[in-house]
Amino acid sequence: MHPIAANLAAVRTRIEAACERAGRPSGSVRLLPVSKTRPATDILVAHAAGCLRFGENKAQEAHAKALELAEVPGLEWVMIGHLQSNKAKLVTQFATEFQALDSLPLAAELDRRLQAAGRGLDVLVQVNSSGEDSKFGLPPQEVVGFARSLTTFDALRVRGLMTLALPSSDRGQVAACFERVVEVQRRLRDAAVPGQTWDELSMGMSGDYELAIAHGATVVRIGTAIFGTRS
Repeated sequence: MHPIAANLAAVRTRIEAACERAGRPSGSVRLLPVSKTRPATDILVAHAAGCLRFGENKAQEAHAKALELAEVPGLEWVMIGHLQSNKAKLVTQFATEFQALDSLPLAAELDRRLQAAGRGLDVLVQVNSSGEDSKFGLPPQEVVGFARSLTTFDALRVRGLMTLALPSSDRGQVAACFERVVEVQRRLRDAAVPGQTWDELSMGMSGDYELAIAHGATVVRIGTAIFGTRS
């Protein structure tokens, strides 16, 4: 078995075990392999092992891969990294989901491009749950107001929230990040903004995805544990 396929099998087993420990049904967590910096050959191995969606951080790199692998059946691309408005045109050409929405100018540019192309895009709002200045995303207290402002953008299908937890070995500090996002999700559901659903929680990466699942993650973004350490 190819090492990537073996790693995928191991990660899937751990996801299922984490769901069982949390009392959650099998299949309630979506695995998103993060293929940033990885060649098309690695993506093809993961695709052969059953992966159809891949997460990418940089628009130009992802666009190039989308073109290179355009004939691969069922392949979809999810943008998970910070996006500048001048790269919106690229993303609207190939992505099926964008998980890092955190500004109204970007939302407006995405919507304008999507409307012109006759397309829609699933989006997740990024929350800065750790409070780090180096992280993108909205402060938790600003998310509800931001969500209300998104109602004017018809091409954006608001599906949930994304976050990057504090990179720490202290599980309590990491868990606190996930708990903040779950609380934001509760507030959004209470606000009941028309046309928006908040079912998706994209949180958890190679080092903390089992903890994220315990706190309600529906999507975990796994790169290193599948593809190995990046050079």
